Amino acid sequence: MAKVALITGASRGIGKQLAVDFAQAGYDIAALARSTADAPTKLPGTVNETAQLVEEAGQSCLPIGANLSRVEDLDAAIAATYDRFGQIDVLINNAAIAPPGKALESDRRQWSLAVEINVNAPFYLTHAVAPKMASGDGGAVINIGSGAAVSPEFGRASYTTTKRALEAMSESLASDLKGTGVSVNCLRLELSVWSEGYAFTLGERAKEMDFEDPVIMSDACLWMVAQGPEWTGRIVTIADLRKYGAVRPRTRMSWEA
Repeated sequence: MAKVALITGASRGIGKQLAVDFAQAGYDIAALARSTADAPTKLPGTVNETAQLVEEAGQSCLPIGANLSRVEDLDAAIAATYDRFGQIDVLINNAAIAPPGKALESDRRQWSLAVEINVNAPFYLTHAVAPKMASGDGGAVINIGSGAAVSPEFGRASYTTTKRALEAMSESLASDLKGTGVSVNCLRLELSVWSEGYAFTLGERAKEMDFEDPVIMSDACLWMVAQGPEWTGRIVTIADLRKYGAVRPRTRMSWEA
């Protein structure tokens, strides 16, 4: 029986790349995102398109449309994944938002939404999945962080705050789960990796930037999972993993990708 990876933010960019590459590594995929064929968002990509690519890679995929700020959507996504596959071996909390502007000039709703999607959703999903992993054959949780966690000059306080909180949460949950067969780690993405969402966030600046291919995120996550449950509580960057030989050398992608 194939192992199963649940990946959030899987309609485009890094999440879509993770889904395809984990499928090529033999995983069945639960692809979770807000954008579906029936309810697409303004950016390109849907979980249904990701599902088609996963199936072309020879694996099964369950596309799930969900709003990560709604607990009921998260609960339904977990239930649907277990109903379909019977297990979740890897959880990758990839989805995130970065509301623009200075925090004190934005409304409370934007701040709350960043907290819900960037911190609470990863916690709620881990809260649901990790005990089942521990009672079975173990598993791995990877939280996708950002160099913005230690770069307040990024100018999006809610993103910096929530990404730093995600790192602390990863370390704390790893401590709680030590010895259970479940690892929790955070990949602090310190480089500019191409995704439609990131390019949209950057606006015109994206045309002047040098991006790396999102395939490096698959290199990193597959390697992290392969280290087993004792490799836990880590906050690592792509540069760190390149030192280990876990991630291919520098890649390049056009902003028009």
